[in-house]
Amino acid sequence: MQPTRRDLLLAAAAMAPALASGNRPTLAATTPPGTLRLVSFSTAANAKIRVGVLRDSGDVVDVVAEAARLGRTPTFDPSSMLSLIAAGPDGLDQVRAILTAAQTDLPTADVRLAAPIPVPARNVYAVGWNYLEHFAENAASHQPNQKYPDHPVFFSKASHSVNGPYDPIPYDPEISTMIDWEGELAVIIGKKGKNIAEANALDYVFGYSIINDTTARDFQYTRHGGQWFKGKSLDGHGPMGPCIVVKGGVDPENLHLVTRVNGIVKQDAMTAQMYFKVPKIIAELSIGLTLEPGDIIASGTPSGIGYARTPKEFLKPGDVMETEISGIGVIRNEIKLVG
Repeated sequence: MQPTRRDLLLAAAAMAPALASGNRPTLAATTPPGTLRLVSFSTAANAKIRVGVLRDSGDVVDVVAEAARLGRTPTFDPSSMLSLIAAGPDGLDQVRAILTAAQTDLPTADVRLAAPIPVPARNVYAVGWNYLEHFAENAASHQPNQKYPDHPVFFSKASHSVNGPYDPIPYDPEISTMIDWEGELAVIIGKKGKNIAEANALDYVFGYSIINDTTARDFQYTRHGGQWFKGKSLDGHGPMGPCIVVKGGVDPENLHLVTRVNGIVKQDAMTAQMYFKVPKIIAELSIGLTLEPGDIIASGTPSGIGYARTPKEFLKPGDVMETEISGIGVIRNEIKLVG
């Protein structure tokens, strides 16, 4: 009997690297030379957020300042990542030309990174149950009779959930005390499309980033009819970054994802274990629905969430959540008591 796709993915999961609890791995970079890592940032001297290029050293090239010094006027607004994305390949060529001629780098210590797309134009699209082991742990802990879907399960996170890569995540015990982690690969759409063929789907990708679909489980499972939107959409519960690696810089099907809480590994998987790959996700999401430049797709989380543990684990004030993907970087967010 020929193995099914599900069997093959389960075998891949079994062979995935297992990191001992407490390890803090440095995930291998997999980006070729010349890969563009784009950031949105500000400085103490200039609080306006603008587009920059992240060097391997961690220093940042200020596209606005360097364009002005060179006497160049980009065809996109260099203070807006969304404008750069909408400019397409020509915009990226202009950024590369500015980068080649740049004379001044801003030191890491002088830069504050925002989410690469600080204010998304639309809600973040997200995929549920896209790793078999995560589906299995959800079934075991919550929905034992659930059948694995034939198509991706989509939901969305409100745009106000997006948070910076190193910003605190607000924690209000009067709202929720069941805040959970969900590290994910984020896919950034680069051009408008509808009814996109799976074979051509990667042509619509601008780049990749990291997002943590931080979730209030009580809202997700026990309030508002059991729908997911509200539990996924609390303000600041979608940290993202630290950069966008432009398409071609990483292979979305061969990335190592790790989530840690206070240095302890909670999730550890390869994106090869995704049940629905990025092209399939884009093709299915775009059926009858127009995708726009700058749309963000959170591609699903692997097993290891707090809700499925025995006993259940949730984030609390003072905890530090780190989400790392090889070739992209790491985001680090403290859970901060508010009020």
